[in-house]
Amino acid sequence: MSARTGEGTPPAAAPEGAEDWKRYLCRACGLIYDEREGDPDSGLPPGTRFEDIPDDWLCPVCGVTKADFEPCVLRPREAAPLPALPALPRPRAAGVVIVGAGLAGWSAAVALRALDAAVPITLVTACDGDVYSKPELSVAFGRGQSPGALVRESGAAAAARLGVRLLPETFAVGLSAARHRLRTTRGTLPYASLILAQGARPAIPPGLPPELCWRINDLRAWTGLHRALARGPRHVAIVGAGMVGCELAEDLARAGHRVTLLGAAPLPLQPLLPDPAARRLRAGLESLGVGFQGDATVEAVSRDADGRLRLRLRDGTTIGADQVISAVGLATPSRLARGAGLAFDRGIVVDPATLRTSAADVYALGDCVSIGGAPCRFVEPIARQAEAIAHAVLGRPHAGYAHAEPVIRLKTRAAPVVIHGAPL
Repeated sequence: MSARTGEGTPPAAAPEGAEDWKRYLCRACGLIYDEREGDPDSGLPPGTRFEDIPDDWLCPVCGVTKADFEPCVLRPREAAPLPALPALPRPRAAGVVIVGAGLAGWSAAVALRALDAAVPITLVTACDGDVYSKPELSVAFGRGQSPGALVRESGAAAAARLGVRLLPETFAVGLSAARHRLRTTRGTLPYASLILAQGARPAIPPGLPPELCWRINDLRAWTGLHRALARGPRHVAIVGAGMVGCELAEDLARAGHRVTLLGAAPLPLQPLLPDPAARRLRAGLESLGVGFQGDATVEAVSRDADGRLRLRLRDGTTIGADQVISAVGLATPSRLARGAGLAFDRGIVVDPATLRTSAADVYALGDCVSIGGAPCRFVEPIARQAEAIAHAVLGRPHAGYAHAEPVIRLKTRAAPVVIHGAPL
């Protein structure tokens, strides 16, 4: 998949005798689907014609459907204007660019500003940049909270407080590490240092059509589910009995909804928990009315004529539900990193002390990074990661980030779980 926005030089012409490859532009974010390159990350090998792409395929950058793409011819065009940066002396004028406005992105901005009141900081985010606590998303239904109540500070207010130039609803679509340039859907940004805080995206198992299931990993998705459940008690099927699945199951049950929790293993949170603890967790969830079904693999989901969803399991049984949530884990988006030639191993590979990637002046933190071949998807280390990066970016002495396995706390009040040590 090409990640271009119409600027720059088109790829070289196909060799003589090759197919006449076409390109299609996403009207929402500017990404271009190139038939010659395909979209291997989404299962479309090079050479996949646009007309042969399944209708449920989604844009890998912004998530719109195939219907939102149109034929395009690459040609130079003037980039959309960006808000002007205040005039600052070189060589710091390019400043620091941060990609992502989740906890990791804002933590990086806070750490930088604590050390330097003048360094220019630009934060690029596909959302509006509002500040909220993502862990609260798995307990908010039971507390009766609204989407507005979860926002601690608007993105605009946080940017003003920190002296950050915020570019909301903006997608990062290409990176030239050698030239220190980040291409976005609002133009190209030069940088002195780049910090990737893209997070990770919920994985979708085979058999679950993306358009028929929720993936609760940010406030926007949670707001959509909140709206869908606002009319009263509903039956919610949750596919995946890991940490997020178990927490959401209890939260929705406490909010009065009927919940069916489907796990691939015989017990919830396996193999992370030993059997006695997993059985206690299952009993705690069942005491709230959660129906747990283990060894359950969903093979298909369809919508009935009455609008209800029907899940068909591998053993032939079916389950009806009003809403379906996929909670089978996370995957780090690889397109931007791989396109720039950054080392990638289940996440963006970073130096364990400085959090620098394999490219000079490019750093990463939070859910998108990989340390020692393992993703680091926990909240607790983020502040320390941000502090280490800020010192490295600004050339200040620092002992470096010391990675340690975090303490894992499952927010299930019916059966609280605290895990010390690495998940296996």
